[in-house]
Amino acid sequence: MRINKYYLAAFTAFVIWGFFSLALKPIHHYPSLDILFYRVFFSVVLISAINLFVRRGILLKDWSNYKSKSKFDRNKIIRVNIGGGLLLTANWFIFIYVMNHISVKAASFAYLVCPILTTVLAFIILKEKLSKWQWVAVGISVLGCGLLSFNNFADIFYSLIVALTYAMYLISQRKNTEVDKFVGLNIQILTAGIILLPFFPAFSGPVPAESLFYICLVFIVILFTILPLFLNLFALKGVNSSTVGIMLYINPLINFFLAVFYYKEEVNTVQLISYSLILISIIVFNEKLIFNRKLNPQKVTESHEENIPR
Repeated sequence: MRINKYYLAAFTAFVIWGFFSLALKPIHHYPSLDILFYRVFFSVVLISAINLFVRRGILLKDWSNYKSKSKFDRNKIIRVNIGGGLLLTANWFIFIYVMNHISVKAASFAYLVCPILTTVLAFIILKEKLSKWQWVAVGISVLGCGLLSFNNFADIFYSLIVALTYAMYLISQRKNTEVDKFVGLNIQILTAGIILLPFFPAFSGPVPAESLFYICLVFIVILFTILPLFLNLFALKGVNSSTVGIMLYINPLINFFLAVFYYKEEVNTVQLISYSLILISIIVFNEKLIFNRKLNPQKVTESHEENIPR
């Protein structure tokens, strides 16, 4: 098996997110919205400090590059980065609303629908080509998700909205090549912080005094927000959106294994079959890579050479 750094970045990002519950469970008694507020605000402070004091040279280089562009190109850079921030904020906001006011199942199911939406939208919008086996993989994942959604069709609408916001985020960032990925992430998280700030006084609870909250928050900000989002953006420089999208299944698969083997939650036959199908769909979608078949560089590593990592 030959895995390039872009595949490895995408794989690592979703493996990390798969263990997110380990940082959330100890502070589950805090309101979800409070965790979101502090997650975003602390992320803004940390990533801005890193760019201003550690990566200042890259930040200035990006600024010079931005000023040298035409007005049309400058507006495009603003749209793709601010738009990314808006989509991230919408995804986080709607996810929490669905979890708190609709159902946990609907919120969880969104991340099973998202890979399918991302793959199909990348095919329609970005004209990314899929092999017949990759379409088979999409079909297998649809079947797995269909089994999980049986008798829960009312939740699908809300799941689609949550999934659509993140699918559109991934697709929009595929063409975000003019700004350093860490700087772009800074702009997006800063946008999220600015949007959330007016809601903080009215919707936040008392300031947490428990040290455990801030210990978990450090892990949430660094390990489960900044790092995987950066790896996600980096992966999109050399891997198609559809491939990154289907690898999203790694996240719920790890959640499923944690629920069964670590949290000792009960699992029924339908869930076992569904998640097995999803695992098979990942293998089938990436069969050329896994079984070391010759890859078509135009399909798999499009923009690998033109988008050199910065």
